[in-house]
Amino acid sequence: MEIQRITSFEVDHGVLLPGFYISRIDGDVTTYDLRTRRPNGGDYMSNLAMHSAEHMYATFLRNGPMKADIIYFGPMGCQTGFYLLVRSQAPAAVFAEVKRVLREILAYDGPVFGASAKECGNYRNLDLDAAKAECQAYLTVLEGCSDTDFSYPKGDNI
Repeated sequence: MEIQRITSFEVDHGVLLPGFYISRIDGDVTTYDLRTRRPNGGDYMSNLAMHSAEHMYATFLRNGPMKADIIYFGPMGCQTGFYLLVRSQAPAAVFAEVKRVLREILAYDGPVFGASAKECGNYRNLDLDAAKAECQAYLTVLEGCSDTDFSYPKGDNI
């Protein structure tokens, strides 16, 4: 059996910077790469920040105007960002929604969503301040990004 390389391994991580990218399109579902860190740079999200941001982000996305089209939001195992899968939405609209959700998280003052043993398999590993710090740093990145070009930077093909 021949093993095919997956699409994310085709991206040159040596030139990838924090930003907002279209990773792949499968029919009407687009996978977005919400890259919060430069890969292999030594600065990775802590599990606490990643987990906390995931809880907040997924909840606000699934309660927002695109809720019917949100398929998945979750962290990358390499701790350098998140994947967001969305159905039938224009990339510029998703980019705007990502920034809206980040601002909503930053304005939120309450408990982390899903912070109980009944709701989460590691509920003690959640902290709103960690989520907010992560979201503020990423919002700063996005405010400096183009809202029209969501392609990966060009580098050497692997």
